[in-house]
Formats: sequence, structure tokens, C-alpha cells
Amino acid sequence: MGDMTMCGRLLAALLLLFAPVTASAQQFPAKPIRLIVPFPPGGPNDIIARVIGQKISELVKQPIIVDNRAGQGGVLGTDAVAKAASDGYTVAIASAGALAISPSMEKVVYDTLTDLAPITLVATVPEMLVVATDVPAKNMSELVALAKAQPGKLNFASSGPGSLPHLACEMFKLTAKIDIVHVPYRGAAPAVNDLLGQQVQMTFLDLPVILPQIKAGTLRPIALGGRERAPTAPDVPTTTEAGMPDLIIENWYGMVAPAGTPPAIVNRLNQIATEAMADPTVKAKLAEQGLTLVGDTPEHFRDFIAADIKRWAKVIKDAGVVTTK
Repeated sequence: MGDMTMCGRLLAALLLLFAPVTASAQQFPAKPIRLIVPFPPGGPNDIIARVIGQKISELVKQPIIVDNRAGQGGVLGTDAVAKAASDGYTVAIASAGALAISPSMEKVVYDTLTDLAPITLVATVPEMLVVATDVPAKNMSELVALAKAQPGKLNFASSGPGSLPHLACEMFKLTAKIDIVHVPYRGAAPAVNDLLGQQVQMTFLDLPVILPQIKAGTLRPIALGGRERAPTAPDVPTTTEAGMPDLIIENWYGMVAPAGTPPAIVNRLNQIATEAMADPTVKAKLAEQGLTLVGDTPEHFRDFIAADIKRWAKVIKDAGVVTTK
């Protein structure tokens, strides 16, 4: 009888211990949520945050405050959420660069898998390989042949050292066994400007960034790094169709919170985020940008990030990319 009484007391204590977390999760959010965007307004991260944030606000009847914290390719904003209070009221829409590439490229003050709590993979967007209109290559085989005929003579632009476009072109070099020269820029806009001015010959960039130039005919698309053709550019073959099935290059965006955020709150954030992403209007708005919405579990997103960290670390090593670590 004494043992039964002791068990009962232990059970009651455990219920009391977890009751506040459960109750707070059910009531969450009880005040505005700050949604950090680690890039300036107008880019894919920002568009995703504002479209999904508006829907989340409608669902939870609380304001979603978008906070643009640009700098260091997304690292500064991602670090800001890593340092925030672990109460679920500060989250971020971060991308592959800050979460999976920068930790292998430079000295960042956070560890993605220990200082952040993954919530959900939000969206993916393929990288598009394009060339300037004066480049005498209309498809992948012609571009590779041109590069092999002129080793070290063709340049590729990127939005910065260690950016996804940079590593995409490094992966292209490794896959095609070609010698092309990296020219880094401070962002996608100046890279596109010099590509339009024929100062550089090629680049990989997020499809939404260069879609207007493709439609206008001022840049020539070569191949899409996605697994399927894009509805917004249906005539452009994938890298697989172009003969390079290992050259799958997709950027991605995910929602993260500070490490230590209670699991019940993480699950609640996952629930409201995935519900927002399932809205037909949200899907349509982001599809116009060339984005594919995903939505998964925190556990799956953590595994996804870990696998991508390993993937890009190998590319960095194999390509001999100089790092600041």
C-alpha cells in the first residue's frame, strides 16, 4: 500500500511539473511573435516571411512582426534568433547558406544543430544556371565544351564567397570537370548587373531572382537545378535532363527558434506554420515566386539540415574552397 501511495505522489508531481508547459502551449501565442528575416526586404526570405506571417497572424489572432536583420549572408540574423529568449516569441526564416553552408565556411558564433531548434522546412527553390547572351552556348553540352576549350578563361559570378550560388558553381566545376573562375559580388543584384553587362559569363541563382531576365530574353537559361521542371520556366530542362543527374542544386528556407524552446511550443509553432502553408492563397502567392512549399516535422527538418551540412562540407573540401575557419 505504501508503494502505491508513493507511486501516486510521484505521478501527481510529474503532472504538476508538465502541466504549466502544456497549458502555456495551448495558450500560445499570447502576444506578438517576432519573425526575423536575415536578409534585406524584397528577397525570397522576406517574401516568404511576409506571406506566411500574415496568414499565421490571421490564424492565431496575434501580430507577426517581421524584423529584417541583414548581414554576413544571413549569419547575423540567424545568430540573433540563436541568442533570443527560448520562449517561442522569436523565430526566424533562415536559408541554406546560414544554416548549412556558413558553419563549414567561416567562423560563426552559433552551432546550427545545438543552438537552434528546427521547426519546419518551409520552402525549396531551384537554382538556375544562366549565361550572358554573348556566350556562344545554348545548352549544357555546348557550355561544358566551351569551358573545356578555354580553361581558366570563363568567369562565374556569385552573390558572395560561401553563398549557395558560389558552391553551386563549384559543384558544377567538379561535376563537369571544367576550370572556370569565381568572381564574388556583394549580393545577387550586382552579380546580375554585371552578367547583363557581359562582364562575367555565367551564374547559378535562385529562379525567382533571374526569372524576369529570362522572360525578357536578356539572360539565356541553360539548366534548372531542381528535380522537376519549373512551372514558371517550363521550357528550361533540368540538370538531370541535361546529362548531370548529380547536379541537383536547390536553395531552401526553414523556420527555426532558439535552442531550449520547450518541445510543446516548438510543436505548436510547427502546427500553425504548416497550417498557414496549406492555405491555397499562400501556396499560390509563393508559387508565383517559383517557390515550392514543403512543411514537415521538427525531427525531419533537423535530419534534413544535418544531411545538407555534410553535403556542402564535402563540396567545400573537394573543391578546395578557402574558408575562414
